[in-house]
Amino acid sequence: MDLGLKDRVYVVTGGSRGLGNATARELVADGARVVVSGRDEASVTAAAAELGPNAVGVAADNGDPATPERLIAVARERFGRFDGVLISVGGPPAGLAADNTDEQWLGAFETVFLGAVRMARAAAAELGAGGVIGFVLSASVHEPIGGLTISNGLRPGLAGFAKSLADELGPRGIRVVGVLPSRIDTDRVRELDALSADPAATRAANESRIPLGRYGAPEEFGRVAAFLLSPAASYLTGIMLPVDGGVRRGF
Repeated sequence: MDLGLKDRVYVVTGGSRGLGNATARELVADGARVVVSGRDEASVTAAAAELGPNAVGVAADNGDPATPERLIAVARERFGRFDGVLISVGGPPAGLAADNTDEQWLGAFETVFLGAVRMARAAAAELGAGGVIGFVLSASVHEPIGGLTISNGLRPGLAGFAKSLADELGPRGIRVVGVLPSRIDTDRVRELDALSADPAATRAANESRIPLGRYGAPEEFGRVAAFLLSPAASYLTGIMLPVDGGVRRGF
């Protein structure tokens, strides 16, 4: 199936690694052009080089209020258009409610929550009919994940914001979607498993609760996200789609 991605231009924040990078790879493979961002200049430059001539890397912090306009400007200057954005940010610090400090909450709110809101607002102001705004969220939108209290607090709020935005932008022909990964085999998930006394046992226990019996591969997430961003998904908006091997069983 042709997803209609050829020559479309997307900004992918957090695109130097993890789920953002996996999505950027799938977008480029289907003919799109991407601007990928990340905080570390060396990493984002290397990621863009691996993606090839249809990608450009920009070192930028999602918490910086100037970042959204800057990334959109690069998309227009380098590739001549701007069709959508995938907003992916690194996970906030792990910890329980009693452990996380005010500073950790404020830092995560600035990057994970407010940074995403700013990026979405800037994109909404620039996009026309057929544009799309995607959010990488988490399975914690539906159920809290143990030891990730800050994420459990912020991700559901972003899902609510995304749904409100879908209602507001729908009449303009702009779609808003969310993707909810669970146990995708990224560095972040392996780092979280490593916080336990027995990472191998933790992984095995997690896999036992997944109907498909395994962690997802990053490219499996990337293909779903690329589809949702593509014109092939033109009648999907306001949806929060789990990519979790069947854990939510469609609910």
